[in-house]
Amino acid sequence: MSNRVVCREASHAGSWYTASGPQLNAQLEGWLSQVQSTKRPARAIIAPHAGYTYCGVDIYRTPLYDLRIDQKIYGELWKTGMFERMSLQTDEDEHSIEMHLPYTAKALESHKDEFTVIPVLVGALSESKEQEFGKLFSKYLADPSNLFVVSSDFCQWGQRFRYTYYDESQGEIYRSIEHLDKMGLIKKPPTFSECSVFYMAITELQKNGMNMSFSFLNYAQSSQCRNWQDSSVSYAAGALTVH
Repeated sequence: MSNRVVCREASHAGSWYTASGPQLNAQLEGWLSQVQSTKRPARAIIAPHAGYTYCGVDIYRTPLYDLRIDQKIYGELWKTGMFERMSLQTDEDEHSIEMHLPYTAKALESHKDEFTVIPVLVGALSESKEQEFGKLFSKYLADPSNLFVVSSDFCQWGQRFRYTYYDESQGEIYRSIEHLDKMGLIKKPPTFSECSVFYMAITELQKNGMNMSFSFLNYAQSSQCRNWQDSSVSYAAGALTVH
């Protein structure tokens, strides 16, 4: 067996975000300094990135420092037979996980040798599979030493996305999109697989008497669509707290 460490490079550094460690550190410090803390620590958050597969690398690289994969939990999940491996190339082409890694590294900088990460990529799932994975992850969500970061876009509107639903009664197109998004935010379970799995995990814990609350914190669109040639991506952020 080879002892070579497999490292997942920060393949989007230099395009989606700066590849300069000092510059990225300064940006993150500036953004994080503007954050208002919640009353209690969040157990999970939903935040935007700009079949289930599981990547078998050892290290996720960021311009700040490397993040280590938790090999124990990796092994537990792999033994369930519910996951697939994806190639390193596929993982590096995917940005939804990577966009959160610098924030994770910065937020936990004072504990950088004390925590590990478990990256999981979510594809399209049936409702029964969402329930199955939700039940599996509920065990880890119940553990206060774990933090879940759910990376998800909401509505992707425009001809390039092949989705142009427009409810004229809401006013301009971007207002119709916002109305649709906010309907999705309050729908239970949400209509996005990554969020639905998270919701199923919450539901499983609620069945066992755990008291939790979830609130959406912010909503934004990449641009305001006003005609059929425009396009936008919607973003929402929220946090789960356990009482």
